[in-house]
Amino acid sequence: MPGWRIGCDIAKMRLLEVISIPPNDMSEYKLHLAIGAKDKKEPLYELAKSIDSFKLWQEEQSKKNFERDFILALIYYKPDEWIFGGVYRRLGVKKIANKYMYETELLDVRTELIGRLIVRFRRPGRQSYLYLENWADKIEVVEILREPYSVAPFPGYENVIIDFNLLKTIIDKEEISWKAGLSSVKGVYIITDKTNGKKYVGVAYGEDSFWSRWASYAKSGHGENKELKDLIQSMGIEYASNFQFAILEIITNTASDQELIEREEHWKKVFMSRQFGYNRN
Repeated sequence: MPGWRIGCDIAKMRLLEVISIPPNDMSEYKLHLAIGAKDKKEPLYELAKSIDSFKLWQEEQSKKNFERDFILALIYYKPDEWIFGGVYRRLGVKKIANKYMYETELLDVRTELIGRLIVRFRRPGRQSYLYLENWADKIEVVEILREPYSVAPFPGYENVIIDFNLLKTIIDKEEISWKAGLSSVKGVYIITDKTNGKKYVGVAYGEDSFWSRWASYAKSGHGENKELKDLIQSMGIEYASNFQFAILEIITNTASDQELIEREEHWKKVFMSRQFGYNRN
């Protein structure tokens, strides 16, 4: 894709400039805006596991939604933005109990962009299955990610090591398992600047604990910490992509704020983050 700025905004391109479908063929396509029900895993999580996993998810339908020969799948990413999930050929359908089970095949159409191509499109009402020819010219390319979208379920507190960009995705998506895990306990965390090894040690308590605290970093890049704030103001928020977040210690919810501050102080001494890092106090 010569001339495209991977990982950056792409000015005013339409989806069908990237995924070529002749105008006369568009009437053979259904546009699937894939959004999971509250009681089911979201399709974006299935895509993050594998393309086959999303394909199986899409093939199970409550109605005969794919009564055209082809399906162009877009998967909910955040309000008015979608990730390309592939182009599929419908091979057949069977009714099993109260479901329609489709058989499809993934076509070799821009498969290298599955999970990476982000488009902007405002869904008309609550409709998820649209005639492509009616909406194709309204789907605008926003970005191409360097790597396919991937958010694994919350791995447990002792295994949390995530960079800023993934944290921002988790916060923006309000990823359920991460939000539940990070909201339910107090503790001490560490931010490492991967460019120089400098560290910042912080403490999370109060309402929603880690989730609320880390959401502040995702929004601003610095979480209102003085030295990090000076750094971001000097270098720009893009610099925050160098930050890595991890949990050092989980502390019982019955612990007092003073006990938490004492544990934070302990870890500042361990990492000498005042002398050689980003802690000032």
